[in-house]
Amino acid sequence: MNQRGGCGEERRLQGADLARHLADALAELQAEAVVVLDISRVAGFTDYFVIATAKSPRQFEALAHVVEREVPEAGAARPRREGKSDSGWLLFDFGDVVVHLLTPEQRDYYGLEQLWSGGKPILRIE
Repeated sequence: MNQRGGCGEERRLQGADLARHLADALAELQAEAVVVLDISRVAGFTDYFVIATAKSPRQFEALAHVVEREVPEAGAARPRREGKSDSGWLLFDFGDVVVHLLTPEQRDYYGLEQLWSGGKPILRIE
């Protein structure tokens, strides 16, 4: 998705706009319990978490692919990817947005929403 600014310059999605864009893309592929948390007031390393659950290894890979594919479409910098699909947790670091893809078991175990409860939920897609 290319967006143009007023002077013909390409506008890059950042912050809340990028987080929402990525959350929508994950939801389109049936990710479960997609949440965007604004953690800018409680964390110094990023502003937003996008958290989503994948129920199968195949879905995990499809969701990871959409996150990586959305990068050029959104005009964001390429993320740093950490983890492997078989670990049950993948992390994509865009700088101001960090995307967490987890299996249901890993999401329950790590409890990111509880851990970062000082953050403000700005989007929830069930």
